[in-house]
Amino acid sequence: MSRTVFCRKFQQDLPGLIAPPYPGEKGQELFLNVSQKAWSEWQSHQTMLINEKQLSMANADHRKYLQEQMDKFLSGADFDRAEGYVPSE
Repeated sequence: MSRTVFCRKFQQDLPGLIAPPYPGEKGQELFLNVSQKAWSEWQSHQTMLINEKQLSMANADHRKYLQEQMDKFLSGADFDRAEGYVPSE
Protein backbone atom coordinates (compact mmCIF):
# COMPACT_ATOMS: atom_id res chain seq x y z
CA MET A 1 0.00 0.00 0.00
CA SER A 2 1.39 3.40 -0.94
CA ARG A 3 1.74 6.24 1.50
CA THR A 4 -0.20 9.43 0.96
CA VAL A 5 0.90 13.02 1.43
CA PHE A 6 -0.91 16.32 1.29
CA CYS A 7 0.65 17.55 -1.95
CA ARG A 8 1.65 21.20 -1.86
CA LYS A 9 1.18 21.54 -5.64
CA PHE A 10 -2.27 19.98 -5.96
CA GLN A 11 -3.48 20.82 -2.44
CA GLN A 12 -4.94 17.36 -1.87
CA ASP A 13 -4.02 13.96 -0.47
CA LEU A 14 -2.25 11.93 -3.16
CA PRO A 15 0.15 8.97 -3.26
CA GLY A 16 3.60 10.09 -2.12
CA LEU A 17 7.07 9.43 -3.42
CA ILE A 18 8.62 6.02 -2.71
CA ALA A 19 11.88 7.59 -1.51
CA PRO A 20 13.33 11.10 -1.15
CA PRO A 21 14.40 12.36 -4.60
CA TYR A 22 17.43 14.24 -3.21
CA PRO A 23 19.75 13.60 -0.29
CA GLY A 24 19.54 15.71 2.84
CA GLU A 25 17.00 18.18 4.12
CA LYS A 26 15.66 19.23 0.70
CA GLY A 27 14.99 15.62 -0.27
CA GLN A 28 13.19 14.96 2.99
CA GLU A 29 11.04 18.07 2.57
CA LEU A 30 10.05 16.95 -0.95
CA PHE A 31 9.39 13.41 0.29
CA LEU A 32 6.97 14.69 2.95
CA ASN A 33 5.15 17.34 0.88
CA VAL A 34 5.16 16.37 -2.81
CA SER A 35 3.09 13.66 -4.48
CA GLN A 36 4.37 11.18 -7.03
CA LYS A 37 2.10 12.84 -9.61
CA ALA A 38 3.58 16.31 -8.99
CA TRP A 39 7.14 14.94 -9.06
CA SER A 40 6.53 13.11 -12.34
CA GLU A 41 5.09 16.27 -13.89
CA TRP A 42 8.11 18.24 -12.66
CA GLN A 43 10.53 15.73 -14.18
CA SER A 44 8.84 16.07 -17.57
CA HIS A 45 8.85 19.86 -17.31
CA GLN A 46 12.48 19.89 -16.15
CA THR A 47 13.50 17.82 -19.17
CA MET A 48 11.73 20.28 -21.46
CA LEU A 49 13.49 23.25 -19.81
CA ILE A 50 16.90 21.56 -20.05
CA ASN A 51 16.41 20.77 -23.74
CA GLU A 52 14.76 24.01 -24.88
CA LYS A 53 17.03 26.33 -22.91
CA GLN A 54 20.12 24.19 -23.57
CA LEU A 55 21.00 23.96 -19.89
CA SER A 56 24.08 22.11 -18.70
CA MET A 57 24.03 20.30 -15.36
CA ALA A 58 27.77 20.98 -15.13
CA ASN A 59 26.97 24.71 -14.85
CA ALA A 60 26.18 25.83 -11.29
CA ASP A 61 24.02 28.74 -12.50
CA HIS A 62 21.91 26.36 -14.59
CA ARG A 63 21.46 24.01 -11.64
CA LYS A 64 20.44 26.95 -9.44
CA TYR A 65 17.94 28.09 -12.09
CA LEU A 66 16.40 24.61 -12.24
CA GLN A 67 16.19 24.46 -8.44
CA GLU A 68 14.34 27.80 -8.39
CA GLN A 69 11.97 26.63 -11.13
CA MET A 70 11.36 23.35 -9.29
CA ASP A 71 10.42 25.21 -6.11
CA LYS A 72 8.02 27.45 -8.05
CA PHE A 73 6.52 24.55 -10.02
CA LEU A 74 5.91 22.39 -6.96
CA SER A 75 4.49 25.29 -4.95
CA GLY A 76 1.95 26.27 -7.58
CA ALA A 77 3.69 29.59 -8.25
CA ASP A 78 4.30 31.04 -11.71
CA PHE A 79 7.21 29.17 -13.34
CA ASP A 80 9.12 29.38 -16.63
CA ARG A 81 7.92 27.46 -19.63
CA ALA A 82 9.72 26.58 -22.83
CA GLU A 83 9.26 29.34 -25.42
CA GLY A 84 6.62 28.53 -28.01
CA TYR A 85 5.36 25.42 -26.21
CA VAL A 86 1.58 25.08 -26.00
CA PRO A 87 0.38 22.15 -23.88
CA SER A 88 -2.20 19.84 -25.44
CA GLU A 89 -5.68 19.92 -23.98
